[in-house]
Amino acid sequence: MLESFTLQGLAVVTGAANGIGRASALALARAGADLELLDLEREPLERLANEAAALGRRVEPIVCDCTDSAALESAHARLARALGPVRMLFNNVGQSARERSSAFAESTEDTWRFVVEVSLFTTMRMSRLVVPDMIARGDGCIVNMSTESAFYGDVGLVDYAAAKMGVIGFTRALARELAPQGVRVNAVAPGAIRTRAHDRLPAAVIDRIRNSVPLGFVGEPEDVAHVVAFLLSDASRYMTGQTLLVDGGRWMI
Repeated sequence: MLESFTLQGLAVVTGAANGIGRASALALARAGADLELLDLEREPLERLANEAAALGRRVEPIVCDCTDSAALESAHARLARALGPVRMLFNNVGQSARERSSAFAESTEDTWRFVVEVSLFTTMRMSRLVVPDMIARGDGCIVNMSTESAFYGDVGLVDYAAAKMGVIGFTRALARELAPQGVRVNAVAPGAIRTRAHDRLPAAVIDRIRNSVPLGFVGEPEDVAHVVAFLLSDASRYMTGQTLLVDGGRWMI
């Protein structure tokens, strides 16, 4: 790995136990970061923590619901005692309505509120906890998880697209606010990535998705993890307020 991709200090990854969160946590550990891992699923979280620790990193796994403000504040306080100040944050947690997805005309407000809470407010909530210390130190980096759907406007994902475009607006505004303090904020927007949610889709749907990707294949979580590691490293030191799409060319800016 290039020297400029070497990471130092503590990185927090939310929604870390599976998929892109898991791949990103391991990529950050391999690059040199210590880890604070947050997720609701205890067993895969502990397996991940053991893997990262085997790479020689300090690791603190915490079972936590990122939609619960009090629980997140408690986790952050525990983290500060165990591992010290946060230098890097990957706000990965979020999801669509999944089995509750529907056409907008058939959707309900409680579903919108769930999707916005888990996909936007969790990002704002965790950022609010770490930003004051980053400002005080004049150093820090945040990467937020958006989605290609925010740009593409996939049918049946109105609430998810709205929440994740909110993440992009939040990223840009926070990046401009924190740039004078030496803190960078960027986002990633994955397209079709082979995760648990993707694997539950019918074969015909997966074929349709694959055929819509110019590169002709569905990405792996590691394809996004490498971009996250880049954005959290000094290799991207002249980038802030940006959103990088990792989608095989489906949406081109």
